[in-house]
Amino acid sequence: MTIPAEAQEAVKRFGISIEDYMLPVHGQIQILSEDGTILPEDQRGSTPGHQYPVPSDKELLEAYRRLVIGRRVNDQNSALVRQGRLAVYPSSHGQEACQVAAALCLRDGDWMFPTYRDAVAVMTRGVDPVEAMTLFRGDWHGGYDPHEHHVGIQSTPLTTQLLHAVGVAHAAKLRGEDTVVLAMCGDGATSEGDFHEALNFAAVFHLPVVFFVQNNQYAISVPLAHQTVAPSLAHKAVGYGMAGERVDGNDVVALLAVLDRAVSLARAGSGPLLVEANTYRMQAHTNADDATRYRNEAEVQAWAAKDPLHRMRHYLTSTGHLTDDVETAFAGDAEEIAQHLRDGLSVEPQLDPQDLFRHVFTEPTPQLREQSAFLADELSREEPSQKEH
Repeated sequence: MTIPAEAQEAVKRFGISIEDYMLPVHGQIQILSEDGTILPEDQRGSTPGHQYPVPSDKELLEAYRRLVIGRRVNDQNSALVRQGRLAVYPSSHGQEACQVAAALCLRDGDWMFPTYRDAVAVMTRGVDPVEAMTLFRGDWHGGYDPHEHHVGIQSTPLTTQLLHAVGVAHAAKLRGEDTVVLAMCGDGATSEGDFHEALNFAAVFHLPVVFFVQNNQYAISVPLAHQTVAPSLAHKAVGYGMAGERVDGNDVVALLAVLDRAVSLARAGSGPLLVEANTYRMQAHTNADDATRYRNEAEVQAWAAKDPLHRMRHYLTSTGHLTDDVETAFAGDAEEIAQHLRDGLSVEPQLDPQDLFRHVFTEPTPQLREQSAFLADELSREEPSQKEH
């Protein structure tokens, strides 16, 4: 395998051999056990070149606060669907550790390209929660300005956001910027052609992209075993000439450590990397899905024991950093955001039918002008009572 000299130099600065760097660890990286205790060094899955220090207590406390907010956001949005305020919501309940770590590992100038299930990551990045939910109430646009927070619009088509991410990374490299792009996807996306194109392009052009795969075990109803026979999704990376790593996706401590390292390597010039986080979608694919048709309750309960929120709560309580007062304050922060969502999504949107034509081309075509005039004439003929509806 030919590794670009630039990548070899970047990897050497981290004290890693190319051989150790390329292949993921056996098993997966895990730092926090399911009962909330820090694992001894020899039980974390680390191998030469893949050692990960525990992040600072300050980082972990903020990550836990974000977990609490993320869980409340997921529950609140699911309730808003039932109330008819949202058309659909793909919950990330149980995957909040992945969401939080994805946002916290980036600098302000870096970019994130999320999927439709990554609303908590988008909010953690700083996007207004109501704006992040605009897409799911059926509005015509994504709800927020991607340039303001360096967050791409949440992508509903599988894997198209990976190509956008690679394009932004390519542009940043051509401009000589030190921008890193985090491209998020699920396990189902790794079966798509765009996944191959994005990873191959990023590797060939040596781009600073971290591909973050949240393997929640199902592509809607298709289990991972029916999608691939690779040893892991992380192993797919080596075929493109990039490093891959596997991490416990319900362990926010390990996620922060692994993603921080991946982002640092990409910024230093290592080229792209792939991180696979093993997690679980605790709830249905969306409110339109019946998960009981393709998985059993025993499987769900087994993953419930690995809940990222409970693990971090136990750890931070045992170290004395999470007191009752701090927990109450975090719950208050979460409820404030939930109230903001309820208030914002209870306001009926002001819709202008002419928006159908305004944002297609900078200079409207004759056909668009004709269609716009036709619609305006039709609307002008409506009875006042019809216009209200």
